[in-house]
Amino acid sequence: MQRLSLQQKLQQKLSPLQIQVIKLLEIPTIELEQRIKQELEENPVLDEGREENIDDPADEKDDSPDDDFSIDEYLNDDDIPAYKLKTQNHSPDDKIVDIPFSVGVTFHEHLINQLSETELNDQERIIAEYIIGNIDEDGYLRRDTESMVDDLAFMHNISASDKEMKHILEVIQEFEPAGVGARDLQECLLLQLERKRYRPELALAIEALEDNFDLFTKKHFDKIIKKLNTTEAEFKLAMDEIIKLNPKPGSVMSSGAIESVQQITPDFILEINNDELILSLNQRNVPELKLSQSYKEMLQDLVANKKGQTAEQKDTLMFVKQKLDSAKWFIEALKQRHDTLFTTMQAIVDMQHDFFLEGDETQLKPMHLKDVAEKTGFDISTISRVSNSKYIETPYGIYKLKYFFSEAMQTDTGEEVSSKEIKMILSEAIDAEDKRHPLTDEALMEVLKAKGYVIARRTVAKYREQFGYPVARLRKEL
Repeated sequence: MQRLSLQQKLQQKLSPLQIQVIKLLEIPTIELEQRIKQELEENPVLDEGREENIDDPADEKDDSPDDDFSIDEYLNDDDIPAYKLKTQNHSPDDKIVDIPFSVGVTFHEHLINQLSETELNDQERIIAEYIIGNIDEDGYLRRDTESMVDDLAFMHNISASDKEMKHILEVIQEFEPAGVGARDLQECLLLQLERKRYRPELALAIEALEDNFDLFTKKHFDKIIKKLNTTEAEFKLAMDEIIKLNPKPGSVMSSGAIESVQQITPDFILEINNDELILSLNQRNVPELKLSQSYKEMLQDLVANKKGQTAEQKDTLMFVKQKLDSAKWFIEALKQRHDTLFTTMQAIVDMQHDFFLEGDETQLKPMHLKDVAEKTGFDISTISRVSNSKYIETPYGIYKLKYFFSEAMQTDTGEEVSSKEIKMILSEAIDAEDKRHPLTDEALMEVLKAKGYVIARRTVAKYREQFGYPVARLRKEL
């Protein structure tokens, strides 16, 4: 006997406009230019130029197509192919191409270019581009495949399995530079070792990292030697192989001309006039958009003469109406993107006012995503989308927005300072140390303590590793 049950579910559905805004918030200015160009090519209702007033009732009288006009008033759903009623009115046979999210420009283009040498089909290539877009500038993929599967389905209408994502990730992990696409340091180092020509010490290095990584990170080398049943001399050879590896493979592409100022398109521009900070969005190559007057008039004519229309005329009316709606959503989404970006960046400038006024990194204050969210009234997820992959041009250089977010630390007098200030002192101490007797983490802790920063040794070790400095023993030079 079957039992019937009644379930009540609360679902939140995003409007087409909200989806557009989310997509546009993520992309930097250089990709926005490409996205607008794509929209202009695909939607004939969009024109370049200033729109005097999209929603001015005076411009649309009588049978205005925008006054709650509904195709359903005179067309039956049975007359319309199902796929045409969707926001993105593609047939199942249509090829859907979307611009992937990207953190950088040149480094990611380098990875994208390598896709041409693979045997991926069209959908796999789109998925691969999306994965590459989520690889950070250190070369790591910081997101799990399950989350990306959800994002692809929700934001790009692409169905992919976790297994398929992992397979495509494995393809990307074969790209140059070696180690790219790793999800953690262990995988990054192993990917690099596996590329090398086999040697006994190489096999020992792989075994040390693969099966004893926890011991390795804790520097318990004597325990590893015992577990691997090897000698100290043999293990030293393996260690020499590991030391040669790059813990941040993306940094190879991020140095020098690859990430030079000339090749970064800032999203914001900050100028100083008589000690006043003046912020603006970089709209140099971003065209203004408006609705095509001829298509608006065409739609008005079709609506005015809707009685006795042929099936072809009905299809034309439906097409124009949907393209007009899509164009209005896109224009409004661009406006919301502009307002959201400007409001967020202005909040960051206000909170880091002293730094932006003088360019002194020690003036940076502790700041978190939630701090900016509280000041702007936006969700933390919105602040995250805005700050990711965006740059600001200042009189002191170009900075990533992520640079201004940091942890809060306290001095011995109780004053709250940014962790960036502490990291800078730590870096300077290591650079100036006697390489024959490098400073241990304990010694570095004392250096910071002498300057008024009382922090734990493990925190010193974490900051040292973030800068890419190995332990003192490995920094020693003869």
